[in-house]
Amino acid sequence: MVKSYLRYEARSVFGVIASPTGNAVFDHSGKLSITAALESVIVWDIKKGTQVARWSDGDNKAEVTRIARSPNGKDYAVGYADGSIRLFDLSNNTVNVVLSGHRGRVSALEFDSTGTVLASGARDTDIILWDVVGEVGLYRLRGHKDEVTGIAFVAGSTTAGSASALHASSAGYIVSSSKDTLVKLWDLRGRHCVQTLVTHRSEVWALAVSPDERLLVTGTSDMNLHVWMLDMAKLDSLASSDGKSEASARDWEAITEYGTIQRSSRDRVVDLGFHPSGLYLACLSADKQVEVFRSRQHAEIKKKMARRQKRHREKRGKDKVHGSDHDGSGDDNEAETATITAADELTSFKVVHTSAKPVSLDFNPTEADATALGRQGGMHVLIAQNNNSLHMWSVPVPPPGMTTKQANLSEPSLVSSVEMLGHRSEPRALAMSSDNELMASAANKSLRVWNAQTGSCVRTLECGTAICAAFLPGDQYIVVGTKEGNLELYDIPAATLVETFDAHEGSACWTIDVRPDHKGLVSGGADKCVKFWDFELVRDDPSGAVSRRRMTLEHVKTLKMSDDVLAVKCSPDSRLLAVALLDTTVKVFYADTLKFFLSLYGHKLPVVSLDISSDSTLLVTGSADKSVKLWGLDFGDCHRSILAHQEPVTAVRFVWGTHYFFSAGKDKLVQQWNGDNFQRIQRLEGCHGDVWALAVAKHGNFIVASSQDRSIRIWEKTEEPLFIEEERERELEEMYDRGLEESLDRPEPAADGAEEGDETQRAGKATMETLKAGERIMEALDIADEERRKWTAFEDQKRRMPQLNPAPPDTSPILQFERITAEAYVLRTVERVRAADIEDALLVLPFTHVLSLMAYVDHWACREWNTALTCRVLFFMLKTHQNQIVATRTMRAQLASIRTHLRAGVRAQRDHIGYNLAALQSLRADWEANATAEFFDEKDIQGILDAQLKKRKFTGLKA
Repeated sequence: MVKSYLRYEARSVFGVIASPTGNAVFDHSGKLSITAALESVIVWDIKKGTQVARWSDGDNKAEVTRIARSPNGKDYAVGYADGSIRLFDLSNNTVNVVLSGHRGRVSALEFDSTGTVLASGARDTDIILWDVVGEVGLYRLRGHKDEVTGIAFVAGSTTAGSASALHASSAGYIVSSSKDTLVKLWDLRGRHCVQTLVTHRSEVWALAVSPDERLLVTGTSDMNLHVWMLDMAKLDSLASSDGKSEASARDWEAITEYGTIQRSSRDRVVDLGFHPSGLYLACLSADKQVEVFRSRQHAEIKKKMARRQKRHREKRGKDKVHGSDHDGSGDDNEAETATITAADELTSFKVVHTSAKPVSLDFNPTEADATALGRQGGMHVLIAQNNNSLHMWSVPVPPPGMTTKQANLSEPSLVSSVEMLGHRSEPRALAMSSDNELMASAANKSLRVWNAQTGSCVRTLECGTAICAAFLPGDQYIVVGTKEGNLELYDIPAATLVETFDAHEGSACWTIDVRPDHKGLVSGGADKCVKFWDFELVRDDPSGAVSRRRMTLEHVKTLKMSDDVLAVKCSPDSRLLAVALLDTTVKVFYADTLKFFLSLYGHKLPVVSLDISSDSTLLVTGSADKSVKLWGLDFGDCHRSILAHQEPVTAVRFVWGTHYFFSAGKDKLVQQWNGDNFQRIQRLEGCHGDVWALAVAKHGNFIVASSQDRSIRIWEKTEEPLFIEEERERELEEMYDRGLEESLDRPEPAADGAEEGDETQRAGKATMETLKAGERIMEALDIADEERRKWTAFEDQKRRMPQLNPAPPDTSPILQFERITAEAYVLRTVERVRAADIEDALLVLPFTHVLSLMAYVDHWACREWNTALTCRVLFFMLKTHQNQIVATRTMRAQLASIRTHLRAGVRAQRDHIGYNLAALQSLRADWEANATAEFFDEKDIQGILDAQLKKRKFTGLKA
C-alpha cells in the first residue's frame, strides 16, 4: 500500500514591517502607509503603529519592488520582481487587475494626472504604458540600454487644460531615467523619443519633476544634483505641428540645462521627490540622511541677485582704484552675476538624519499648498529604512510671508514610527515553548516573544548579539546565548533581564540545549568547552520580610573538547550527549559519566546543526557541505547521506514521536524528509533569504522558520493527504512549466513592416497563463465547430429527405450544462480570459482556428454581443494574420459580412452612448438651473477660505 503523509501549508508571515527591496507611500489621507513587505503589501496606521490590512495574491511568490498611488485616492499599483503588476483597491483590499509585460523586476511606476494610464519601467530596459480602465497594455517603448530607474509624466500646457481619460494615452510626454546614464523625453502621441540627455557621467538613480512641470531634477552618484528646465512652449509647438524640418528638429530642445546643486552627502542618490506644493525638494542619500532643499520665491531671488550685483560693483570699484580691471572682463562678470542659476532657486534647507540607510521617501499628499503647511506647522515625510522600520518625520517650515531666518525654525523631529513588530536585523535563533503557545526569536540587540497562533508580539527585550535561545521548563524564563560568550536569563512576565553569566570567557556561545530531565542545560562555545548548568531557585533578598524566589543557573561541570563546539544535543532518554566540532566530526559521550562513546565522521565541512529522534535511535546532522546525514546511535553507522540543499544546511529538526525531520538551508528552502526510507516528503517555499533557524511544534502540528529577510514564517499541518509520487510529478510539472515559460519569455521579433530597432512594440508577454488561455479557446472552438457541424448535417439531411424525419443530434454535455449555444460558449470562453492576456492568448491559435474564430466573430457582430471585445479580437487577428487572410479568397464574403454587421453594431453603440451623454447633460443643466450653487471643487473652496483667513488681522489691546 502506498504510504501517505499530511501536507503542510503556509499559514502566516510576520516580523516584516518594510522590506528593503520596495518603497512606502502615503495614502490619499496621509494617515496610512502602503508599504512593501516581501511578497505582500501592508497597510500601516503610522500613528498607532498597527497593521490595518495586508494585500497579497495567492498566485504570487515574487517580492514587491515598487508601489505607486493613483490620483483617484483608492487604487495602488504594485510592481513585483517577476515583472508583473497588480492593482489593489484600498477600499476593499482586493486585487482588481493583473498586468504582465515585463521580463525583469519592476523598478519604476507612475500614474498620469487622470489616473487612467500607468507607466512602468523595469530591469528589462523597457517602458510600458498600460490602460488601467481597459486593463490592457497599450505599447512598449524601447530605447534604454539598462534598468529604468525613474518615470515622470509631463502633460504640457496645451494638453493639461484638456486632459481627459479618453485621450490620456495619446497626449503628453514621459521623462525617463536609466542606469545607462541617459535621460529620455518621449512623445506619447508619436510614441517615440524626441530628446536624449547625455550629460551625465554615471548612472542616473532617480528623477523628479516639479508639480508645475517647470523643473526636472536628476540624481546620480556624484555630489551634485542636475537641474533642468522644461520648456512648455516647445512641447506645445511639437504637439501642434504635424512635422518639422530636419534643421528645426536638430535645434529643438525642450529640456535645457539649468545648473547643478551641491549635496552634503558623498554617497549616491537613492530617491528624489518634490513636495506637492512645489516649494521643497527632498533628496535621499545612501548615508543615513535626507537633505531638503527649499525653492526660493521670485522676489527673494531678485533680492539675492541685487545683493550679488551690489557686491560685484563694489569689488569692481576697488579693482578700478588699483587698476586691475582689464579688457572689459568686468562686464562679462556682471552679466554672469545677473543670470539666475539652479543654485539661486534651490537652496539647502534642512537635513534629516536617520538611524539606518533610507530606502524611499514620500510626502503627505494633503499638504498641497503653503497655507496647509502653515496650518500644520511643517511638512511630513515618510521614510522607509533598510533595517525593517518605518518613520514619519516632521520638518518645520516658515509661515507664508516669512523667511527662514525670521521664523527661527527648529530641527526636524520624529513624529511616529513603526518598529515594535519586527527585528532590526535578521533573527538568528528560534525557540518554542513547551505548550506551543509562545515562540521566541532572537537577533542582534533584540529578543521578541510572539504568540504563535496570532503572530502578535507579546514581549520585546534588549539583549546582546544573540546566536541561540531556549525556553526553560515552565515557560517563564528564556536563556539566550550571545556572540560575546554570555548566557542571558530573562523573565518573560516581568520583561526583565534576570542575570548574565560569563559562560565561555568571551568566545561565542554557539548552542544551548535543555536537558531532558528539565534540571539543567548544556551550552557549547568557541572556547572548546561544553558546560553543564543546573537550575536553582534563589531569593532576591533573604534578609527582607518579603522575598521572591527566582531562577538562576549554577555551573556544575565542564567537558573539554579538541576544537570549537558548534552544536550539542542530549538524547531524550538522557543516556547520550552528541557534540559537533569544528573539525567536521561529531563526538558522542555518555551523559552521566561523560565517557567517550562514538566518533562520527564523513562530512567534508563542519556540522552546524544536529538533532536526535524521540526514541534516541537516530541522529541527523546538517553540514555546511550541503548534505544531511543520518546516523544510528547503537553502532554509529551512517544510514544515508543526502545532498539535501543547493547551499549550506543551517538547521535540522526531528518531529517528536516520528522519524520525520525538517532541514533548512541557505537556498531559501525548508524540506521535510522521512528518516526511515530517506525520501523527501515535501518542499516548503516562501522565504526570500537564507533560512537561519527552525523550530518544530511538539508533535509537528506546525513549523516555524526565520530567514535573512527578517520574516518569521509558519507552516501548519493540514488534513490534506500527500503522496510522494504525486508530489514528484507536481514538481516535475512545475519545472517543465518554468522551462517552457522561460522559452516563451524571449524578446519579441519585430512585427511586419517594423524595423529591428523600432522604439515602439506590443506590450504583451507570453506566460503560462496566456498559453493555457489559448488552449482553452482552441478547445472551445473545437467543441463549437463539432456542434455546428452536427446541426448542419442534420439540417441538410432533413432538407434532402424530409420523409425520414431524422432525430436531432445529441448536444455536447458541456453546452447542455452551460445551457447556451455554441457561439455563446466561444464568446464566454474568450470573456473569461483576462483582458491583459487576450492578445497573447490569441497568438497561440493556429491559422485554422483563426479562420474558425472569424466565423464566430461575424455571428457576435450580427447579434451585437459584447461589441467592444468583438472589435478588439477582430482587429488584433487582422493585424497579426493580415497576409494569410488576404491570401485566403474564401474570407472575402465573410469579411464583407463582418464589416456590415460590425458597423451597424458600432453605430448603435455610438447612438446609445450619445443619447446617454445628452441625457446627463440635460440633467446637469436642469440641476444648475434649480440649484443655488454650481459644481465646485473642494480644493478651490479651501483656497478661498484660506485666503479669507489670511486677510483677518488680530490686534492686541494695551492697558
